[in-house]
Amino acid sequence: MDQRLRQVTREWTLAQPAVAAFVTSVVRDFRERDDLLQEVAVAVLESYDRYDESRPFVPWVIGIARHRVGTWLRSRRRARVCFDSAAVEQLAAAFAAIPADDYRRLDRLAECLALLEHKARELCELRYRDDLKPAAIAPLVGMTANTVAKALQRVRDRLRECIEREPGLA
Repeated sequence: MDQRLRQVTREWTLAQPAVAAFVTSVVRDFRERDDLLQEVAVAVLESYDRYDESRPFVPWVIGIARHRVGTWLRSRRRARVCFDSAAVEQLAAAFAAIPADDYRRLDRLAECLALLEHKARELCELRYRDDLKPAAIAPLVGMTANTVAKALQRVRDRLRECIEREPGLA
Protein backbone atom coordinates (compact mmCIF):
# COMPACT_ATOMS: atom_id res chain seq x y z
CA MET A 1 0.00 0.00 0.00
CA ASP A 2 1.49 3.36 -0.94
CA GLN A 3 1.93 6.14 1.62
CA ARG A 4 -0.88 8.30 0.20
CA LEU A 5 -3.42 5.48 0.42
CA ARG A 6 -2.24 4.62 3.93
CA GLN A 7 -2.67 8.25 5.03
CA VAL A 8 -6.13 8.74 3.54
CA THR A 9 -7.25 5.41 5.03
CA ARG A 10 -6.01 6.46 8.47
CA GLU A 11 -7.67 9.88 8.22
CA TRP A 12 -10.95 8.42 6.91
CA THR A 13 -11.07 5.83 9.70
CA LEU A 14 -10.84 8.61 12.28
CA ALA A 15 -13.33 10.87 10.50
CA GLN A 16 -15.90 8.23 9.52
CA PRO A 17 -17.91 8.37 12.80
CA ALA A 18 -18.34 12.13 12.41
CA VAL A 19 -19.40 11.77 8.79
CA ALA A 20 -21.79 8.93 9.66
CA ALA A 21 -23.37 11.02 12.42
CA PHE A 22 -23.80 13.98 10.08
CA VAL A 23 -25.33 11.89 7.28
CA THR A 24 -27.58 10.06 9.76
CA SER A 25 -28.86 13.40 11.07
CA VAL A 26 -30.27 14.11 7.61
CA VAL A 27 -30.90 10.70 6.01
CA ARG A 28 -33.34 8.53 7.97
CA ASP A 29 -33.15 5.41 5.78
CA PHE A 30 -30.15 3.35 6.88
CA ARG A 31 -29.62 1.72 3.48
CA GLU A 32 -29.52 5.09 1.76
CA ARG A 33 -27.26 6.43 4.52
CA ASP A 34 -24.83 3.56 3.99
CA ASP A 35 -24.86 4.18 0.23
CA LEU A 36 -24.11 7.86 0.80
CA LEU A 37 -21.28 7.02 3.20
CA GLN A 38 -19.74 4.79 0.54
CA GLU A 39 -20.06 7.61 -2.00
CA VAL A 40 -18.36 10.00 0.41
CA ALA A 41 -15.53 7.52 1.05
CA VAL A 42 -14.93 7.16 -2.69
CA ALA A 43 -15.06 10.93 -3.17
CA VAL A 44 -12.52 11.38 -0.35
CA LEU A 45 -10.18 8.90 -2.02
CA GLU A 46 -10.59 10.54 -5.41
CA SER A 47 -10.06 14.09 -4.14
CA TYR A 48 -7.47 13.51 -1.42
CA ASP A 49 -4.77 15.09 -3.61
CA ARG A 50 -6.63 18.41 -3.23
CA TYR A 51 -6.74 18.19 0.59
CA ASP A 52 -4.65 20.86 2.33
CA GLU A 53 -2.92 19.00 5.18
CA SER A 54 -2.45 22.23 7.11
CA ARG A 55 -6.21 22.28 7.74
CA PRO A 56 -8.31 19.87 9.85
CA PHE A 57 -9.42 16.75 8.00
CA VAL A 58 -12.89 16.26 9.55
CA PRO A 59 -14.34 19.60 8.39
CA TRP A 60 -12.97 18.93 4.90
CA VAL A 61 -14.65 15.51 4.79
CA ILE A 62 -17.87 16.93 6.24
CA GLY A 63 -17.81 19.41 3.35
CA ILE A 64 -17.65 16.54 0.87
CA ALA A 65 -20.47 14.79 2.72
CA ARG A 66 -22.51 18.01 2.74
CA HIS A 67 -22.33 18.18 -1.05
CA ARG A 68 -23.31 14.51 -1.42
CA VAL A 69 -26.22 14.94 1.00
CA GLY A 70 -27.33 18.05 -0.91
CA THR A 71 -27.36 16.09 -4.15
CA TRP A 72 -29.29 13.28 -2.45
CA LEU A 73 -31.86 15.73 -1.04
CA ARG A 74 -32.37 17.42 -4.42
CA SER A 75 -33.02 14.02 -6.01
CA ARG A 76 -35.69 13.25 -3.39
CA ARG A 77 -37.61 16.51 -3.11
CA ARG A 78 -40.84 14.58 -2.73
CA ALA A 79 -39.58 12.92 0.46
CA ARG A 80 -41.62 13.41 3.62
CA VAL A 81 -38.88 15.32 5.46
CA CYS A 82 -36.54 17.53 3.48
CA PHE A 83 -33.94 19.92 4.82
CA ASP A 84 -33.13 23.12 3.03
CA SER A 85 -29.52 23.91 2.19
CA ALA A 86 -29.16 26.29 5.16
CA ALA A 87 -30.16 23.54 7.60
CA VAL A 88 -27.71 21.11 6.00
CA GLU A 89 -24.97 23.77 6.23
CA GLN A 90 -25.68 24.30 9.92
CA LEU A 91 -25.66 20.56 10.60
CA ALA A 92 -22.38 20.16 8.74
CA ALA A 93 -20.78 22.99 10.71
CA ALA A 94 -22.01 21.53 13.99
CA PHE A 95 -20.67 18.05 13.24
CA ALA A 96 -17.35 19.42 12.01
CA ALA A 97 -16.91 21.26 15.34
CA ILE A 98 -17.41 18.18 17.54
CA PRO A 99 -14.13 16.93 19.04
CA ALA A 100 -13.03 13.58 17.64
CA ASP A 101 -12.99 12.04 21.13
CA ASP A 102 -16.76 12.46 21.39
CA TYR A 103 -17.25 10.03 18.52
CA ARG A 104 -16.01 7.23 20.76
CA ARG A 105 -19.44 7.44 22.44
CA LEU A 106 -21.06 6.53 19.13
CA ASP A 107 -18.82 3.51 18.79
CA ARG A 108 -19.57 2.54 22.37
CA LEU A 109 -23.31 2.95 21.73
CA ALA A 110 -23.11 0.42 18.89
CA GLU A 111 -21.28 -1.99 21.19
CA CYS A 112 -23.90 -1.52 23.93
CA LEU A 113 -26.78 -1.99 21.49
CA ALA A 114 -25.29 -5.31 20.46
CA LEU A 115 -25.37 -6.41 24.11
CA LEU A 116 -29.12 -5.80 24.49
CA GLU A 117 -31.45 -8.77 24.59
CA HIS A 118 -33.68 -9.35 21.57
CA LYS A 119 -36.84 -7.61 22.87
CA ALA A 120 -35.00 -4.45 23.95
CA ARG A 121 -33.11 -4.26 20.64
CA GLU A 122 -36.37 -4.77 18.74
CA LEU A 123 -37.99 -1.87 20.62
CA CYS A 124 -34.99 0.36 19.80
CA GLU A 125 -35.11 -0.59 16.13
CA LEU A 126 -38.83 0.07 15.88
CA ARG A 127 -38.50 3.43 17.64
CA TYR A 128 -35.27 4.80 16.18
CA ARG A 129 -34.64 2.94 12.92
CA ASP A 130 -38.27 2.77 11.79
CA ASP A 131 -39.21 6.08 13.50
CA LEU A 132 -42.35 4.65 15.09
CA LYS A 133 -43.98 6.19 18.15
CA PRO A 134 -44.88 4.01 21.17
CA ALA A 135 -48.54 3.94 20.12
CA ALA A 136 -47.56 2.46 16.75
CA ILE A 137 -45.08 0.03 18.31
CA ALA A 138 -47.53 -1.31 20.92
CA PRO A 139 -49.67 -3.51 18.64
CA LEU A 140 -46.56 -4.86 16.91
CA VAL A 141 -45.08 -6.18 20.15
CA GLY A 142 -48.25 -6.96 22.12
CA MET A 143 -47.83 -4.20 24.69
CA THR A 144 -49.66 -1.01 25.59
CA ALA A 145 -48.26 2.30 24.40
CA ASN A 146 -47.50 3.29 28.00
CA THR A 147 -45.63 0.03 28.60
CA VAL A 148 -43.62 0.56 25.40
CA ALA A 149 -42.72 4.11 26.47
CA LYS A 150 -41.58 2.89 29.91
CA ALA A 151 -39.62 -0.01 28.39
CA LEU A 152 -37.86 2.38 25.99
CA GLN A 153 -36.94 4.64 28.91
CA ARG A 154 -35.43 1.64 30.75
CA VAL A 155 -33.49 0.65 27.61
CA ARG A 156 -32.16 4.21 27.20
CA ASP A 157 -31.08 4.18 30.87
CA ARG A 158 -29.28 0.85 30.39
CA LEU A 159 -27.56 2.13 27.24
CA ARG A 160 -26.44 5.29 29.06
CA GLU A 161 -25.03 3.21 31.93
CA CYS A 162 -23.27 0.87 29.49
CA ILE A 163 -21.66 3.78 27.63
CA GLU A 164 -20.54 5.43 30.86
CA ARG A 165 -18.89 2.21 32.10
CA GLU A 166 -16.25 2.72 29.41
CA PRO A 167 -13.31 4.54 31.04
CA GLY A 168 -13.07 8.13 29.90
CA LEU A 169 -16.66 8.38 28.62
CA ALA A 170 -18.47 9.20 31.87
